[in-house]
Amino acid sequence: MGPSDSPYSGGVFLVTIHFPPDYPFKPPKVAFRTKVFHPNINSNGSICLDILKDQWSPALTISKVLLSICSLLCDPNPDDPLVPEIAHMYKTDRHKYESTARTWTQRCVCLSNWHSLLNCVTWRSDLEHGTGVAYFGFR
Repeated sequence: MGPSDSPYSGGVFLVTIHFPPDYPFKPPKVAFRTKVFHPNINSNGSICLDILKDQWSPALTISKVLLSICSLLCDPNPDDPLVPEIAHMYKTDRHKYESTARTWTQRCVCLSNWHSLLNCVTWRSDLEHGTGVAYFGFR
């Protein structure tokens, strides 16, 4: 579920993780499959997070990546947004931002439909190209 101290509390969010052939020397590509109202997550599910770009280190684990994404939900970075309009709302009208994010979480993520996905990982591998994609439902 979304972090309890955030407007995403109670939401279940699906992400995909694509491991490139040169992983762990290159970062995995992580994207939300669930729509999220957030300044650092766009409508395609792309995530603006430094450790998924220029601050990647082979020492980082997928667990640390997921923890960083949870932290981003609690503490957005409006100074490096993927969605400038949401970043502006976050900076100028925090109450409206939190209310809108809460509404999206309740509308887009129906918890009763997702119980079977909690703590579930599906792995799809393309051995010919040396890549894999993991689908996570995290809470």
